Amino acid sequence: MAQNTTPPTEQKKIPQAPEKLPNIGADRSRGLDFLFGALKAAPDEASAKHVEGRIWALWTQTPSDTTMLLMTRAKTAIERKQPEVALKLLDKVVRLKPDYVEGWNRRATIYYLQNDYAKSLADIREVLKREPRHFGALAGLGMIMQEVGDDKRALDAFRKALEINPHIEKLPEMVKSLTEKVEGRPI
Repeated sequence: MAQNTTPPTEQKKIPQAPEKLPNIGADRSRGLDFLFGALKAAPDEASAKHVEGRIWALWTQTPSDTTMLLMTRAKTAIERKQPEVALKLLDKVVRLKPDYVEGWNRRATIYYLQNDYAKSLADIREVLKREPRHFGALAGLGMIMQEVGDDKRALDAFRKALEINPHIEKLPEMVKSLTEKVEGRPI
């Protein structure tokens, strides 16, 4: 067996995977495009969760200190089981920054938890109008549709959510079950 004659300091280094994703920078839409591509291509659950976290972080970001303060207070109200306080704060968020997706999404979630599906659906529409790739809103839409007995639309929403984020927990099983219910079993 031949010995390696290259000194150790000059040997080729094996490329290592980056410890974290590159910094996305100021172009939010290109950054989200990059992250959605990375989410689809994620080789495992841990990588997917990391990318998903980055997407949520971008959705949550706002240059408005006032909006961020209101969102922080709404989160605290939710944690303290004060949904009415959270709703008032989120009402202010969506009035102050109507293009801020997460204000609509958080409010939709609270309405959903209160079984106020009409208001939740209205806010989900606002989220999806501003960010059609919002897999959280699509999954929420599917859950509401399933609860009101519209399994076909629930299945459509879940499939869209999985197309964007194939790593959403429990959704593949729900899609499988609904597919059999809506479309029947394959022969």
